[in-house]
Amino acid sequence: MRIAFYAPLKPPDHPVPSGDRRIGRALIAALRLAGHEVALASRLRSWDGAGDAARQRRIARSGARRAAGLLARYRAQPRLKPDLWLTYHLYHKAPDWLGPSVAAALAIPYVVVEGSLAAKRREGPWAAGYEAARAALMRADALINLNGDDREGLLAVLGQGAPCIRLAPFIETAPFARALQDRAGLAARNGLEAARPWLLTVAMMREGAKAASYRVLADALARLGDLPWQLLLVGDGPARRQLEALFRPLGEERVRFLGELPAAALPPVYRSADLYLWPAIHEAFGMAFLEAGAAGLAVVAGRERGVPEVVHDGESGVLTPPGDAAAFAAAVRNLLGDAERRAALGRRGCEIVTREHDIASAAARLDAILRRVLAEHRA
Repeated sequence: MRIAFYAPLKPPDHPVPSGDRRIGRALIAALRLAGHEVALASRLRSWDGAGDAARQRRIARSGARRAAGLLARYRAQPRLKPDLWLTYHLYHKAPDWLGPSVAAALAIPYVVVEGSLAAKRREGPWAAGYEAARAALMRADALINLNGDDREGLLAVLGQGAPCIRLAPFIETAPFARALQDRAGLAARNGLEAARPWLLTVAMMREGAKAASYRVLADALARLGDLPWQLLLVGDGPARRQLEALFRPLGEERVRFLGELPAAALPPVYRSADLYLWPAIHEAFGMAFLEAGAAGLAVVAGRERGVPEVVHDGESGVLTPPGDAAAFAAAVRNLLGDAERRAALGRRGCEIVTREHDIASAAARLDAILRRVLAEHRA
């Protein structure tokens, strides 16, 4: 089928990398793998992070104009008309001002992936965005949740009959499973000691929850005393300078900032590390945990929101209380001293991610969901 794809928070071809952009691209790849034609309906960003009512009204008006333009285009060129509209990630700060009206006018199904509602936002600076998001979600023929944590919030507002459908988060696991270690090359290029255990973190460097996770990580590592380790930090962003200062007391010989790496360069880095670390403050689920699992790398993570769905405590990694640097440090210390357990967790993680979170199974599941939705809508 022909699918109109729209991501109001951030379009999938936005120049700034993020987890949201990555999931949008993964969804498009899965849909295409299932044989569907996917067209980006609009690049309009409806996100307002400041609670600016005037800005929200301007975005809503722009959305109405663009929706009218899309309808005119589809009517002038019927071959471009979609069979189904899919919106990825809408909520009160990034409502969908396009999809509901276009889908209604064309009499096609309207599907939302990763929609969420926080009832406390029905009043306040995002009240208009909350109402727009609620109306869109009420209109949806299917609500596909990658993060099971969102389901309860949706059902609480929309009612138990809301068409919520679970889809496990996914990646293309093959590049990580088949990648070779490059320990010697990484050591030579980055001044690392191949004989020490390597701890790996892959995350954006920005203020908010990401910086909070980095602070917990730095605190935890400071508690490890004289244990031998080196930390590889992969990522970049506006908070990098302050994060470099945060980790400086740990010793420059211990911490290496590798910067942002292209996707193709990541699998050998994961395969070369000994342990993956991320406190995951306010993390929805964390795509990097899936990458670590696919590469056979044991994980220590914070037990936040959807993280337990991708890191199985005691099976593929160790989960610690959110924000508890002491508990996080203890888990790292225990695994640094037990190479056999690290290897066992890594093997099990690879089995779980390959079986439950690969793009091929996600493409088949998405295909089945959307075909059923389209058939029911037409019926």
